[in-house]
Formats: sequence, C-alpha cells, structure tokens
Amino acid sequence: MAPEPIRCWPTTDPAYIAYHDEEWGRPVRDERGLYERLCLEGFQSGLAWITILRKREAFRRGFAGFDPERVARFGERDVERLLGDAGIVRHRGKIEAAIANAKATLALRESGPPLDELMWEYRDGTDGKELSRRLKAAGFRFVGPTTVYSSMEACGIVNAHRADCWVRDAVEAERRAVS
Repeated sequence: MAPEPIRCWPTTDPAYIAYHDEEWGRPVRDERGLYERLCLEGFQSGLAWITILRKREAFRRGFAGFDPERVARFGERDVERLLGDAGIVRHRGKIEAAIANAKATLALRESGPPLDELMWEYRDGTDGKELSRRLKAAGFRFVGPTTVYSSMEACGIVNAHRADCWVRDAVEAERRAVS
C-alpha cells in the first residue's frame, strides 16, 4: 500500500481530505463563489472548519445557492427561517451579515471594482488587513483580517499549501493560469 501523500493538515476525515485535495487553494474567480466563501468563512468564525464543511449543502439550500441577487432580497422572514434551520449555523449576526454581504456584492458591481477584481488585487500575498478594510468600507460584515485571509487561502488568491504538500505545485500552476 502506498503511503498517504503529505497534506497541509493531518486528517482521516474523507470530507476534509477531499476538500484539501480538490478545493482548498484552487482559484475561484467568479463572484458567486467568492461571495459564498466569504460567507462560509464568516460563519466558521469561532468554530472548526469541518463543521461548516459538513453543513455546506444546507447553507447552499438556505442561502439560495449563494446567489447574491437572491440573498440581497432576503428579509426578516428569511432570517427567521434560517434561524430555524438546524442544518446551518444559527447565529443571527452571521445570517444578517451574509445578507448584508450580498447587498454589498451587488453595490460593488455598480461602484467598482466588482468583488472578483477587488479580491484578486491581493494575489501577491498580503495578510488580509487591507482587503478586510476595503470590504468593510464597501459594507461587508464579518470580514475581519483573519476571516478575509482564510478566504484568500480558500480561493487561491494566496497559495497557503505547505512547500511539501502534494498539491502545492498544481495549485500554483492553476493560480498562474488565472492571474
């Protein structure tokens, strides 16, 4: 039997392994994908990522596939519906932040730069503080520097794979292809 490849974090959870090997750090350039990851990283604040990963499909159902145009129209009834959904993290502030972030995403389309361009301006590996500041100024919530940097890692804006990780070089090649 071949030895397990080296990964950035040790785990035996199949969902976590698949996330690391197939998603984490792979470039995400579309608005919806970036909005989704910002929201999920915000929901993760104070929790283990595996909790969010296991609830991701329920989040997608609850938040209309993270379509910013649809989520921006959510009202108090939707907030109450989501607070009653045991499949997601039921935190009013985080739910309201996801709705505010949808509205901010749409506003960026009008005022520019759009979310994808704004986030990918930081592909050279900043610490997330400046992007966090700009997102907050644009109306985003639950986007502190740690949350933003985690999103940058998840979306391939920075390559945070360890030097000895078996997917690092492939991820870097994908990043170069889209930058």
